Amino acid sequence: MSVQLTEDELSNIRKRLTELKIEHRDLDDAIDHLVATGTFEELKIKRLKKRRLQLRDHIARLENALIPDILA
Repeated sequence: MSVQLTEDELSNIRKRLTELKIEHRDLDDAIDHLVATGTFEELKIKRLKKRRLQLRDHIARLENALIPDILA
C-alpha cells in the first residue's frame, strides 16, 4: 500500500534532504581537518563519524520516501 505525498510534504522532504547533506558534508570536512592536522582526538572523531553515519542513513530514508512505489 503506497501513500501519496502532497507537494508540501515533498517540498519539506527535499528541503530537509538539502540540510542533512550540508551537515554531512560539514562533518566530512571536520573529520578530514582533525585527521590532517594530526589532532587525533579519537573520541571526538568517533562521535563525528557516528553522527555522519546517522545522517547518511536518514538521508537514504528520505530519498527513498521521494521515490514513488511502482508495481511491476
